[in-house]
Amino acid sequence: MRKLSATLTLVLTLVFLIGAQRPTVTLAHTQAPIQWVAAYTSSDIPMFDTEAAAQKHCPNDTVVWLNTNSGIYHLKGERWYGATKHGAYVCKKEADAAGYRETENGQ
Repeated sequence: MRKLSATLTLVLTLVFLIGAQRPTVTLAHTQAPIQWVAAYTSSDIPMFDTEAAAQKHCPNDTVVWLNTNSGIYHLKGERWYGATKHGAYVCKKEADAAGYRETENGQ
């Protein structure tokens, strides 16, 4: 069983690395779908280089900084707002609707 699990993990990792979009996998012994959690690198929502450009796009929403590698966004005033190596300014409502999430540690 461990060998099967390790093989499945390796296959899913390779599929993700070559560009597959968040596959759903069902294990035979559980029949329950498992959602693949992956880093976010595609522009499935509008992303902006500046806070002002994002605010112009969504004037009635909060602008957040999205870490595009982790799929986690940060609010203005938090440690990583505008400061991660890979990221963009986005509208909070659009980020929530696309499945991104807010940081859990307030940084």
